[in-house]
Amino acid sequence: MANMIPMVVGGAGFLGSHLVDRLLAEDMAIDVVDDLSSGSLANLADARAAGGALKIHTLDVRAAEFGSLVGMRRPDVIYHLGLLTPANSEREADGAAVANVLAVLEAARHHGVGKVVVALPAGSLYGEVPARELPVKETRPFEPVGVRGVLARTVTELLAVYRDEHAVEFTALAMTSVYGPRQRAADGVVAAFATALAHGESFVIFGDGRQTRDLLFVDDAVDALVRAGNRGGGLVVNIGTGVPTSIRDLAALVNPRLSSDASLVHQPRRHSDLTRVAVSPTRARIHLQWSPWTDLAAGLRATLPGYESLTET
Repeated sequence: MANMIPMVVGGAGFLGSHLVDRLLAEDMAIDVVDDLSSGSLANLADARAAGGALKIHTLDVRAAEFGSLVGMRRPDVIYHLGLLTPANSEREADGAAVANVLAVLEAARHHGVGKVVVALPAGSLYGEVPARELPVKETRPFEPVGVRGVLARTVTELLAVYRDEHAVEFTALAMTSVYGPRQRAADGVVAAFATALAHGESFVIFGDGRQTRDLLFVDDAVDALVRAGNRGGGLVVNIGTGVPTSIRDLAALVNPRLSSDASLVHQPRRHSDLTRVAVSPTRARIHLQWSPWTDLAAGLRATLPGYESLTET
């Protein structure tokens, strides 16, 4: 990535802001594009204080000004991280994800951008996978779940078309449940539990809690994004630990006293919830030279204090 010029769409969101921090630490000049519909400038406070070459553009990629911005800034790679996130779930049904990725791909085509990197929800792409086939590999056909899954598959198909017909390179990262500081309670189970713990509230579990998730610390996810900037061309690459953790085990790790108090509430399982999610990082090791390194205990130690501090302000 040395001497490359990145643009981060969705850079004021949870994952995007952590990517911006990393790129600034590597002395890159960065353009952030975010319409702030779900992101927040507060997420970029550290980046702005760092004093690097950072420009923030409050802009919807579907606006004509976005194409002009890409033509003026001439990035080498566009990271599109505003697609199909929990924060944008209410906007999925109107096809915004497809319109957004088309706008980015068109701008890349018109202005000679070398590569587009997107992050997509792995669970929604692969759907329900039998336990014997976990962790799932990229060779397994997609069996999308819900609108989010169908749109995610459509995004991969559009990326392939623009690569074949217009030479716009891509890497699509099928990410599992990313967690870490700055994540909103509504956007991830770790953040939900951490927020409840900080405020002395009940932990809410949908269903019996035996459903499993592949929990990926945000620094590991960001490292995969950085590596995808010039690796993994034309591929969908799984980004996860391959280790399943049940929701009830996670709750006990976040609050070891949970079993001895009454702060656990069960609600009916949601229709969209998967029984199990875990992906194999083998292709990532081969093509991105990436592997996860943060175990869950270490990730939680790095995450939970940030939520406790929010109650003090």
